[in-house]
This record gives sequence, C-alpha cells and structure tokens, in this order.
Amino acid sequence: LGHMEIGSLFMPLGTTAGTTNAVMFGVALMNFRDADLNVLPLRPGATLINHDMDPPAWWLMHRKQRIYADGFAQKGHRGLMQFMLVRENGPEKFRQWEEDFRDVLAFIEALRPPKYPELVDATLAERGQLAFNDHCSRCHGTYGVASEYPELLIPLEEIATDRVRLDSLSAKHRAAYGASWFAGYGEQETWEEPRGYMAPPLDGIWASAPYLHNGSVPTLWHLLNPEKRPKVWRRTATELDKSRVGLTVEELESAPKSVSSSAIRRTYFDTSRFGKSAEGHNFPLELTPAERVAVLEYLKTL
Repeated sequence: LGHMEIGSLFMPLGTTAGTTNAVMFGVALMNFRDADLNVLPLRPGATLINHDMDPPAWWLMHRKQRIYADGFAQKGHRGLMQFMLVRENGPEKFRQWEEDFRDVLAFIEALRPPKYPELVDATLAERGQLAFNDHCSRCHGTYGVASEYPELLIPLEEIATDRVRLDSLSAKHRAAYGASWFAGYGEQETWEEPRGYMAPPLDGIWASAPYLHNGSVPTLWHLLNPEKRPKVWRRTATELDKSRVGLTVEELESAPKSVSSSAIRRTYFDTSRFGKSAEGHNFPLELTPAERVAVLEYLKTL
C-alpha cells in the first residue's frame, strides 16, 4: 500500500491524481468544534463520503458571491480559513489571522485568467459566440465588455451530473457551518439543502481542464460531445491538447486490472467508480455539430 491508501484508512482521500476530497476535510475538522471554534475532542467522528472534486480556478472568485459546487455558502475571507482547524489552532488564532485573510481574499479576487496562447479563428469564434449566447449564456452568463454572470443553481434533475458531491454534505453539516464564526453566526446566508449544482463562470475555461465538478471530462470537446466522453482516461502529456482543448489523454474502455503501483493506478480516471461519473450536462446536444465546433473556438477567447 502507498501512503494514499494507508491515509484513506482514516480519512477519505481523492482516488485520482489531480482531484481532492477537501470538502470531507472540512466536515471532519468542523465536527470537533463548536460555533465559536472551541475544540470538542470527545465528539464521535463524522460520517465521511469519499468523492473526488476538481478544484475551480482561483481567477473565478471575483465573479462569484457564493462558493462550492452547490453554492451553499456565501463568499468571505473567513471561509478561506476552515482548513486551519488543526487542534493547535484555537479560536484566538483565527481572530488573530483574520485581517491577513482579508488580504488573501483581496489578492484572489484580483486574479484574472490567462489569454489563450495560440491563434484563434476569429470568424469561427464569432459564430460560436452567437450559438453560445443562444444556448449557454442562460446558465453561464455572457462575456466581453458588458459581461454578466447569473450565478444560477441548476437542479440536479436538470443538470443530471454525478450526485455524490451533493449528497456528501447533509443539511446538518451546512447548518453547522452557517451558525459558526465562519459564516458570521448566521449573518451570511447558508443554503442547507441546495438540491443542485451552480453553473460556474467560464472565464479562462480553456485553461481549467478537466471539466464538471468531479473532473471527469478531460477536454472541452468531450464536454461539448457528451456521447463521446471516455469511460476511462489517463493524462499522457502536460501539453495542452490544441484540437480538443484540454488535457492530452489516452482513452480506454476499462482501467487496467493490474498496475505496478498505487501511484500509477491513481493516474487513471475511471468514470464507472463511485462519485466519478461523466454523465450529465447534456445541453450541448441542443447544438448542431457545426455549432459545437464554433462554440469550442469561442471558448478559447474567454
């Protein structure tokens, strides 16, 4: 067993390289605190569900008023401090460091996405913008000079993506966060039962593969062609796949039954595993094949 397998005996850890199960760390750590962040060491451990998450790009923070895949919490500098909840950090530490994290949030909100480094077919991208605005902007917003982001929560039955992340946090978990110092003791609005996922802003989307909240889709081309998403994929190079826009991967029908180490096993993304489905977000099927090609070109410009 490698260190990740040994560690997972005590704490659910991400099962694929590049993904994280940080949400469960938040649940586990907050379980041993009261609303004022005093340590409560004798509590029984929380129920923890293993699921992989693809962290969003930092440069999206300035667009958002709510955070996390389900948008249950409002944005704020205190929320950034949750993962400092080791036993050594008592309530006084959080108050002492609060001003520093105001600055950290200000820095994050100042970040902007990189520009696509290759040539873009401007004519094709213009056609793609028209199709995007007709079909995609209702959830993901518009871009350019007069850009708008609606920050919509899409019901699970409509988005139809993997539901494990949504189910992994109970209403009790979310309510405890909302009543705590992190959310200003209820001053911030906390959704206890959000029932879906937030449609994210798409600034710099070309640079933020893989896609969907669990990182199950390796390229924008696969995102726009739901019927052709690979069952298993593995990254083969660090270079951008310029034709499909995203990770450079090999596609397989199934994961290898035997590999030489756990580290190699973690390089394969198997969409048949718990919490790792690449199903859902079938909205691109509303587009014609030509429109999908054009939208792919347009997404390079964001």
